[in-house]
Amino acid sequence: MFKKEIFMKRRELLSKNFQNEVIIFIGNSESPTTYRDNCYDFIQDSTFLYYFGLNKADLIGVIDREESIIFGKEYTMDDIIWMGNQASYEKQSESVGCKFRDIDELEKYLEGKKILYLPQYRSENKEKLAKILKKDYFKINKESSKELIDKIVSQREIKSEEEIEEIEKAVNITRDMHFKAMEEVKAGMKVYELVTKLENEARKVNAKISFRTICTNRGQILHNELYNDMLKDGEIVLLDCGAKVESGYCGDMTTVFPVNGKFSDQQKEIYEILIKMFDRAVELIKPGVFYKAVHLEVCKVLAGELKKIGILNGDVDEIVKNGVHALFLPHGLGHMLGLDVHDMENFGEDNVGYDKEIQRSEQFGLSALRMAKRLKPGHVITVEPGIYFIPELIKKWKKEKKYIEYINYKKLEEYMNFSGMRYEGDFLVTLDGNRRLGKKMPKKYEEIEKKIKKYDKKL
Repeated sequence: MFKKEIFMKRRELLSKNFQNEVIIFIGNSESPTTYRDNCYDFIQDSTFLYYFGLNKADLIGVIDREESIIFGKEYTMDDIIWMGNQASYEKQSESVGCKFRDIDELEKYLEGKKILYLPQYRSENKEKLAKILKKDYFKINKESSKELIDKIVSQREIKSEEEIEEIEKAVNITRDMHFKAMEEVKAGMKVYELVTKLENEARKVNAKISFRTICTNRGQILHNELYNDMLKDGEIVLLDCGAKVESGYCGDMTTVFPVNGKFSDQQKEIYEILIKMFDRAVELIKPGVFYKAVHLEVCKVLAGELKKIGILNGDVDEIVKNGVHALFLPHGLGHMLGLDVHDMENFGEDNVGYDKEIQRSEQFGLSALRMAKRLKPGHVITVEPGIYFIPELIKKWKKEKKYIEYINYKKLEEYMNFSGMRYEGDFLVTLDGNRRLGKKMPKKYEEIEKKIKKYDKKL
């Protein structure tokens, strides 16, 4: 946990934006799987964690001008019997610069005060907030504060040195997860066997996974979370995973690597295009640049390279302007990273990745861009280009004769069974450019083959 002065300063900076309003933050509760006491791993609400620091269930934080209070229930003897003796909530609250009061006092405390709150993404928190504020459950999110969202986003999106240090811890554990997968992968194993081994790299250092691991030999399915496939010789594995450290900060990286340790010529061809896209993004990322502009330049690299191998025809700028490239890249370039793997997106993507300067496009592919706005020093973002050959989408476009002036569908048939690739790294926007977070990762296909060979793979 950070020093209490950090949490106090965060709350002070937020409260300065408001006059007489009281701000209330609902912490998360345990979520049962099959009955009340059999729960999923507890994940604290990231905004509560940012301002109040306590990674415990059933707490509510209040910022009231010069005063910060955590409301909850103090431990009872019954709690101690089941969970052991531990620091009281009063002492834990003091450790983050807050007072502690019983949750039963909250409604009376808030009486007659103007309350600001955030939209809730859990139904039980909406119900809890509706009861406290005596509001209609179905109106709770509609009556949340857009001004509060904007002020929190502007504060949380700029990462401090302490936060960057925690993110790098998560990134380095994520790196170990990828290396473990490269070490263990072999033909004949089930995907779930590989997932078990790589996720243990996080658990053995008391970290969690930051999102459900995507590990697949069917990379054309963007979020394939099914693990029953058997890995075969000649296939490539797409691994998109991340670690979440004890402080709550996340890592998120993607690699692709061959099951047998050696890329085929066709796999090398597409992978080299992928890395050219990645490198172009890294070249462009700096303060003042719109991330949407970076995305579009990456799309031009994709279109230009696919044109060279005969899959696309025509002017590259026109191809991208018309969205033809989205057949091969139907998602955006990246997103913010922090206490959430898609940082703050519980507020809504448009409130985090867009602002008054730039609004979301409705064009297929471009509409999926999560982060589009102007980059600032202190932003931590992912760079995640991809190239996919999605048979169902290709067949649909071909049947509709869509963009036949740009797409050579006959040439494209040679890649129908290719699957898909993406490569992802985590970056800090600096004062004059950017820095990739974490220790060095293999990027070129030769580096990946060399890394796998170190694990005594038979090539």
